[in-house]
Amino acid sequence: MSGQFFWYGQPGFVVAAALSKILVFVVLFALGLASLLTWLERRQSAMMQDRLGPNRANLGRWRAWGILHFVADALKMMFKEDFIPPKANRFLFALAPILALAPPLIVLAIIPFGAPLCWGQMQETVPLGTCVRPVDLQIARLDVGVLFYFAFASLSIYGATLAGWASYNKWALMGGMRAASQMISYEVTMGMTVLAMFISYGTLEPGAMVAQQGPAPWQWGIVRGVPHFIAFFLFLTAAMVETKRTPFDVPEGESEIVGYFVEYSGLRFGMFYLGEFLEVVGSSALMVTIFLGGWQIWGASLLPNWAHVLVSMLVWGAKVFLFCVLQLLVRWTLPRFRADQLMRLGWQRLLPVSIANVVLAACWQMWIH
Repeated sequence: MSGQFFWYGQPGFVVAAALSKILVFVVLFALGLASLLTWLERRQSAMMQDRLGPNRANLGRWRAWGILHFVADALKMMFKEDFIPPKANRFLFALAPILALAPPLIVLAIIPFGAPLCWGQMQETVPLGTCVRPVDLQIARLDVGVLFYFAFASLSIYGATLAGWASYNKWALMGGMRAASQMISYEVTMGMTVLAMFISYGTLEPGAMVAQQGPAPWQWGIVRGVPHFIAFFLFLTAAMVETKRTPFDVPEGESEIVGYFVEYSGLRFGMFYLGEFLEVVGSSALMVTIFLGGWQIWGASLLPNWAHVLVSMLVWGAKVFLFCVLQLLVRWTLPRFRADQLMRLGWQRLLPVSIANVVLAACWQMWIH
């Protein structure tokens, strides 16, 4: 082995850097934001419905608008009874929540969340691409990065399906089947939209995609051309359907459906609940990476490297947070789709448009070159 893995002749440096990135990005940011979104959604829905919402879990005498409710929820779930139906498949029943929570965490590894840290040049102004010893703020840099995202994100389908089947409950089974059909249907559209962007970028590596976009908004992927603008809205719609949340919560929202995790309680239910919000964070992060310039911001490269890295992380986090808020807003704005309407939207509307958009993207690329 050679290259960046042996800076200063210390392979352990790479291990420490990787663990630090996992701690900062996955544990502190992703899990922290997903937990905070559970509170924010309730506050937002209360405001839109003229209710008070959560307001009891405060910090002593300081009114924190109930911001600690997600901590109270976590404690409550830890002490709730863990019930398993007598006829359930105990192994698959226990495996399903893990399959629902693990994939949204794994796919975060390919997301770049900040400018490269120039080891040994942190006090200097370092133009992009001139780092002597760059530490990429990306847990795993893979040439097939976006394909890695789809490969592992699709595994959460098994979590929903197994939860319904292993519960020995016909309503849960029906919800699991609906979840599987919904997620498979819209993954095809998501793949076609990414293919249109791949024609433009020539790479599937998220860090390289960010590098090809400029710091100014008119240099971002969404404004590269008409097909890229169309691809953004197709991807946004398909990503919201993938999270299985209102108005696309067909697996648990119909009058005859009570949800594929209806038999779950305690921490097992909490894993499904947290997994949905992690999917919101993950899809928002991928949209920011592909379409909105990732961590790039105008003028930050003129700062010392440590300040550039810090500002880029804050800008990236703000972009992701705004997309998360947008997805929460949609939930309380649009009415719920029926199951047949949802399938028709995916197969007869979005998929044909996404295929046509790939052809348009290819023609656009030939025209500009």
